[in-house]
Amino acid sequence: MSASTQTKILGYLPQDAPPWGAMISLGFQQVLTMFPATVLVAILTKFDVGVTLTASGIGTIVALLVSGRRIPLYYGSSFSYITVVVTTMSLYANDCFSDPATFYCPEGVRIVQVGIMGTAIVEILVGLLIMRIGKEALDRILPPVITGSVAIVIGIALAGAALNMASANWTVAFITLVVTIAFSVYLQGKGLIGMLPILLGAIFGYIVSAIFFPSMMNYQIIADAKWLQMPQFTLPAFGDPNAWAAVTGIALIAIATIPESTAHLYQMSLYIDQLAKDLGRAPLEIKRLIGLNLVADGSDDLVVGFLGGCAGTNYGENNSLMAITRCYSVPVLMTAGVIAILLGFVGKLAAVVNTLPVAVTGGLSIYLFGVIGMQGIALIQSEKVNLFEPRQLAVGAIILIAGIGGNLGLKDGLFPFPIPVLFPSGIPAIVFSALLGILVNLIFLFLPPKMFGVEDRENINL
Repeated sequence: MSASTQTKILGYLPQDAPPWGAMISLGFQQVLTMFPATVLVAILTKFDVGVTLTASGIGTIVALLVSGRRIPLYYGSSFSYITVVVTTMSLYANDCFSDPATFYCPEGVRIVQVGIMGTAIVEILVGLLIMRIGKEALDRILPPVITGSVAIVIGIALAGAALNMASANWTVAFITLVVTIAFSVYLQGKGLIGMLPILLGAIFGYIVSAIFFPSMMNYQIIADAKWLQMPQFTLPAFGDPNAWAAVTGIALIAIATIPESTAHLYQMSLYIDQLAKDLGRAPLEIKRLIGLNLVADGSDDLVVGFLGGCAGTNYGENNSLMAITRCYSVPVLMTAGVIAILLGFVGKLAAVVNTLPVAVTGGLSIYLFGVIGMQGIALIQSEKVNLFEPRQLAVGAIILIAGIGGNLGLKDGLFPFPIPVLFPSGIPAIVFSALLGILVNLIFLFLPPKMFGVEDRENINL
């Protein structure tokens, strides 16, 4: 490839640093892409918006450094933890969700922080284990039928919460829902604007509420807020026994987020190596860094857990943006982290976010929570799980019924099996379903059907 040809190719590999002007504009674009979903998780779980933004930026920078600046990912708030966080806060900080006007609940946040840091430890240990024994061994214990089914449970179990918020004003909720879906479908491939259907849907719902239902709006929050203010950082409640009861339940959600993070890494690796080829440079093959990637994920959760931000994950939206712009520069992502940190100190911004009507949030949630469930189905489908095989059906079936049915049908979403210290009030349905699926899968590993002369059924989808 000639030098003249190379200069026509626009793109930055992870180690590349664009000029400062481009670096700031590209970094701001990354922040704009992560902003809607990251902030929405904070709203849904009663976390401080300013802390969530600041922790997102710091966590991203730390994760990039831990990965040796080799894995270009941006970390925002994870939807996967919403169900267990809401359950935990409802159990141990009862005032958090009793009043719709409450948009920040420090008591509940401090309890959940301990659980988020527990998640970080799990992710780091799994990452180190993969670096030691390889991903294939882990996949036997956590096959796609488990991880995919748990993801389905996480999304569908939130159906009640989404509809409850939407019931504040069904008209606003359904207008927001339909418009958001339209943006996500019809703006695909339209550049940056195509990456922001949630933000655009929220803005549209906000405008509809302000014009036709002004009684739903509370602008005094904005007037009372300062332009610059310190985010409301909190320390984890390590001394609270309820916090330790939350650790296992929250940390087990990593079962769903680990495959998600790994899938993101594989996707990124393909695009980065193609760009390297176009630039006449050696492929980076970051897909080999699965273990290191999970250690970086855990590092992010250590940071956000300590500061009081929402549990994090590397964002597929930002990965898509990088694929579109062909900019995988780690310096750009670190710049984005700095911008997010600074935005966390803008009090007026957090106040505007907190005026978002509950019905608008409900409309967005109907769509987003459903997508989480559908992504679990997509994982099972993409991994070609043989659903004609009784053992696969058994594992998936019990996870779905125990998880979804338990969360919607049992009191407080708890199975009545108290375990001292860990689950004194009973086992959360999502946690119980995941443990049940893992246990049954282990039985099949130690007592495979072939020991009894049973042959695996053919997967006719193949």
